[in-house]
Amino acid sequence: MPKLLFSKIRINEFKDLNRNIKQPETLQEHSTPGLKLADLLINKDYLSAFRSFLETEFSAENVDFWLACREYKKISPVKRPYRAAEIYEEFLHPMAQKEVNIDHHIRDKIKRSLANPDLTCFDEAEAHIYKLMEKDSCPRFLKSEAYQDLRNTRQEPKVDLL
Repeated sequence: MPKLLFSKIRINEFKDLNRNIKQPETLQEHSTPGLKLADLLINKDYLSAFRSFLETEFSAENVDFWLACREYKKISPVKRPYRAAEIYEEFLHPMAQKEVNIDHHIRDKIKRSLANPDLTCFDEAEAHIYKLMEKDSCPRFLKSEAYQDLRNTRQEPKVDLL
């Protein structure tokens, strides 16, 4: 196998070139101070405060739907069709009092799946609502007085697994 010949000058050029390339920012430089949505959703105190905040913004149905979807995945297959219909009527039906904002294609797909619902029938809607909360509601909550007050009264958040 032929050997590649590099002079010391060429190697030093590569080293200099490497030094001039901006190194990736650390994770801390990208992160914002405070908690993330996932942290809020696994802690009972923060979840309660977040839900109260969403009530003031008339969007508590988002977290309620997300929690209902998480609970749905834990129920027995026998109860699944009944609970899936309840979730649809409560959050996805066009006339639901707690209707969440999802695309009509996702809504129709879920409605068709109600004949034989599986564990994943709400996954697309759940992910959509999670992204809405993550990009919109959560940043506003983290800047709110309610969050600041709660954060100042707590030393370390206690994680409560769902």
